[in-house]
Amino acid sequence: MRKKLLSKFLLSMIFVFLGIQLFAQERSISGKIVSADDGSGIPGVSVLIKGTKLGTSSDANGNFKISASSSSVLLISSVGYLPQEITVGAKSQIDVKLLADNTSLSEVVVVGYGTQKKSQMTGAISSVGAKEISELPVTNARQALQGRAAGVDVVQPGSKPGAGPQIRIRGRRSFNASNDPLYVVDGIPLSGGIDDINPSDITSMEVLKDASATAIYGSRGANGVVIISTKRGKVGKTVVSVDSYYGVNQQLGTIQVMNGSEFAEYKRESRRAVGQYPLGAATAADDAKIFEPRELTSISTGRSTDYVGGMLRAGAIQSHQVSVSGGSEKTTFNISANYFNDIGVVKMQDFTRYTFRVNLDHQINNKIKIGLSTLVVNSLRNGENLNILGGAMQENPLGEPYDANGNLVFLPTNDGLRTNPFSEIVPGANIDENKRFRTFNSLYGEWNIAKGLKYRVNFGPDLTIGRAGRFIGAFTNNNRGGNANGAISEQFLFNWTLENVITYNRKFKDVHNVNFTGLQSIQRDRDERTSISVNGIPAESESYHRLGDASQITGANTDLIEWTLLSYMGRLNYDYKEKYLITATLRADGSSRFGANTKFGLFPSVAIGWNMSEEPFIKDITAIDQLKLRASWGAIGNQAINPYQTQALLGRTAYAWDNAAAYGYRPNTIGNPDLRWETSTTKNVGLDFSFLRGRISGTAEYYVTNTTNLLAPQPLPTSIGFGGFTTNIGETQNTGIELTLSSVNVDKGGFNWTTDLIFNRNRESIIELANGKVDDIGAGRFIGQPLSVFFDYKKIGIWQTSEKDEAAKYGDKVGQIKVQDYNNDGKINADDRQILGSAVPAFTAGLTNRFSYKGFDLSFFVFARVGQMIRSRFHDNVNQLAGRYNNLSLNYWTPNNPTNEFPQPVVTQEFPKYGSALTYFEGSFFKIRNINIGYNIPDAVAKKWKMESIRVYASIQQPLILAEYRQKYKGIDPETYVDGEQGVGGGEVNTNVSPATSVLTFGVNLKF
Repeated sequence: MRKKLLSKFLLSMIFVFLGIQLFAQERSISGKIVSADDGSGIPGVSVLIKGTKLGTSSDANGNFKISASSSSVLLISSVGYLPQEITVGAKSQIDVKLLADNTSLSEVVVVGYGTQKKSQMTGAISSVGAKEISELPVTNARQALQGRAAGVDVVQPGSKPGAGPQIRIRGRRSFNASNDPLYVVDGIPLSGGIDDINPSDITSMEVLKDASATAIYGSRGANGVVIISTKRGKVGKTVVSVDSYYGVNQQLGTIQVMNGSEFAEYKRESRRAVGQYPLGAATAADDAKIFEPRELTSISTGRSTDYVGGMLRAGAIQSHQVSVSGGSEKTTFNISANYFNDIGVVKMQDFTRYTFRVNLDHQINNKIKIGLSTLVVNSLRNGENLNILGGAMQENPLGEPYDANGNLVFLPTNDGLRTNPFSEIVPGANIDENKRFRTFNSLYGEWNIAKGLKYRVNFGPDLTIGRAGRFIGAFTNNNRGGNANGAISEQFLFNWTLENVITYNRKFKDVHNVNFTGLQSIQRDRDERTSISVNGIPAESESYHRLGDASQITGANTDLIEWTLLSYMGRLNYDYKEKYLITATLRADGSSRFGANTKFGLFPSVAIGWNMSEEPFIKDITAIDQLKLRASWGAIGNQAINPYQTQALLGRTAYAWDNAAAYGYRPNTIGNPDLRWETSTTKNVGLDFSFLRGRISGTAEYYVTNTTNLLAPQPLPTSIGFGGFTTNIGETQNTGIELTLSSVNVDKGGFNWTTDLIFNRNRESIIELANGKVDDIGAGRFIGQPLSVFFDYKKIGIWQTSEKDEAAKYGDKVGQIKVQDYNNDGKINADDRQILGSAVPAFTAGLTNRFSYKGFDLSFFVFARVGQMIRSRFHDNVNQLAGRYNNLSLNYWTPNNPTNEFPQPVVTQEFPKYGSALTYFEGSFFKIRNINIGYNIPDAVAKKWKMESIRVYASIQQPLILAEYRQKYKGIDPETYVDGEQGVGGGEVNTNVSPATSVLTFGVNLKF
């Protein structure tokens, strides 16, 4: 009996096994993939067997064939359609209907005090997401906007750690008031900037550009608005993320100066020019007449000191972040901690930052919700104001930097004005420390009063404590063996914002959508500053920490600066069937910076939109997903000037009182109680489009902005005792076009290739000045030109031997700079200066390509800035004729080298005549900003390691810079600030700019 039962069991198991094998056996599966909208076949649809690399694509009519087993799951996906998963089972024919994916059109964008679907926006807004931000190992979140947001010009010269980029949205509007945009973080407008924010905490950055979009922020948004949203928790399991990278960097060349032999010949030539050194080949006897003994030793032994190279090193950059996020239906959270360190390629320059963030949201009940965002930052920056490269470039390479025992020689030559550059980097000789602590908070409460009616209160306290310490030892070029000196300055900055916001959102009869936002806000800023400087610090080990021990106090000061802004705003959004759109905003701002009669300004804006793709005559065109036309007009005020400009201020003065020194006070500035708002009026037309199920999408914009009542200084005759006063004068205009274009080039067989293109073209021009349409040559302002230009003599060559007589007519000599006689009057004077160019580019463009294939991803980003001019201050500060200090390695004129590039060295002439004409160069450049390659470890492997996902990647940042200034003239990176800041003039490069670098980075992203 048992044998029969056993045999039956074995027989049944054989049949089951055979059935499983038959069921699992692969067979041919065919089908057709059509659109759920019109039933038409969809070509190029990816059909993959889940868990494998096997797949195919549909043909021109939507048909496909694939070999699969009954247990296989087919992954059906195509650009512009929602993906599907289908189990094969017993089916041999599988027909699929794909639904259109309209998520890009319904994507929600932060627009200020609320959100809107992309399809319903009427303002000009550009967005940059966390994906774009994470592709670059950036120190500062602003850097991620370069070439990624249309209408935004982002520049950052060099590689100085901790330095921030300069941002101009749709050009500059004002001469004297700030042209910086407003930054809003988690709903709170900032006054202290965003440099302290960790880029890894950011989930999106929206740039508001036209008056309709920025009007809700009033005067603070006059130069555009950048809204930053940080990462928040989501309902679900707790997720732990670790994001870490480490990189090494090296300089992409430096300004080239002469080596020992080149400098020796330059010095000889400077004497030949005046007959102090014989023509022909150099001899030891002749050299002995013009070189000192240490120089002669260097010439005979071939010793040449590279002081610039001694100031440089291999740099490093690293970032390590841990974040925890998750939450329940009631409470969600996101907590992160980050350590960032950037060691610059110039010695004594580095930046370290620690950040800690908590984002918390809690639903108390179905009516009330509260939340907070807290950021705590502690940073240390070294070398912000150190300029050790300048002295190294000028130091004589024929000097003796070390004695026979290897000790530093403080005076390498007999020239008492130049000391050994290596003494500047001796530990403790130069200290430039900037410590900063900041806590920024955003707290809110929401009350759903009734259906569609909501009240929200926002409170944003922002506290910054900073301390800058400076110490300069005795054996530095500043003190040349004299007393050591030091200084310290401290800042206590507290800014707070309180906002009351009410919103009403209802839909009537399924066709009328109404959204109203009302706002009352107040922002107050208190800035306290203290500083002291001393001379004669007795022990250098004290640095700047015991300034009371010094023999002399050279300066002491305290200061308090306060301002307040009171605002009211109303915004109405209305649409009919999501087809016809209108936005109207009215904002009133009152600023303490203006006089009693002019404190308040009223700023209106209106925008309309037409979703043409919702019209029947376009809706039937399947190739068009979206086509929306927008137009806006609005006026925004600007109050970004220093407080107290309306008041007459006093200044301290010294005088004699009964033959004794005494101090008193005198009028120092002229007040202007009628000072009023600078106003920018913008007209904007935009077109949003999406074609072929999202394969091609983008935005085109055209705008005109006129700024009137400019806040600017009005010069006065010095005979009255004042240089000028701040008033409202003149008008400027910005016109431009912007293009954002995205395309899905390939999405087939697991391979995906997308492209994003950004193009900006902005034209600045001065329309009117204080005296109407009359140029102000003294201030360098010209009607019809950008706000700042390079106005100087134009070099057209070097006077050649055959032009000796002609040169003499102009009071010049052979070998000197030949400038253009602009007015053809036979003489060169101030009237021959002309507008040579501007730091404003003709256009900027950024191009990003992304590729992905079966776990691998590759992206590269290129950026170009074209048509601007730069001024190289190296070519006047490190380009002297006398042969006393080292010089740039240039192609200079000699009788045997009749070049037209640079003049002949002359010992009796320290700087060349018209030397400033040598400093202007074409500033266009093309950069490969970043190449990033990554690999996502298969999920199965990650799960074995108890992880949710693992991605490893490598990137190289800025491997190539193409620029005439760099390749032809041996310059450095020509990327410059448009306006002067951080010790660098507008459109200029100088020794405050650290060399450009190329950074090789390796990183990992882990999720648990």
